Amino acid sequence: MKIEGAPFAMVDWERVPETEHPGETGTAWWRTLAIGDIRVRRVRYSPGYRADHWCSKGHVLLVLEGELVTELEDGRSVVMQPGMGYHVADEGMPHRSATAGGATLFIVD
Repeated sequence: MKIEGAPFAMVDWERVPETEHPGETGTAWWRTLAIGDIRVRRVRYSPGYRADHWCSKGHVLLVLEGELVTELEDGRSVVMQPGMGYHVADEGMPHRSATAGGATLFIVD
């Protein structure tokens, strides 16, 4: 990742508009900033959320609150608590998110 053309800027995430994204079950709410070619998001998943698609986009992800289960297309899954996260390359391992009790994430892609 190369960050270009992005001057120093403070972000108050509560002021970033939230968009709603239904999952296979539950709902995700995204607060998204576009910084050049980079997307930075604070994502909140409702209890019972499960993504409705496999994602092949690269991410750097940090769990802020709750418990996140990341399912990998090869059948594995990983469970992450606050302070844990993962990174994956574009066109790396397809993955999708799920949570029983809800979760809040910080994602850069």
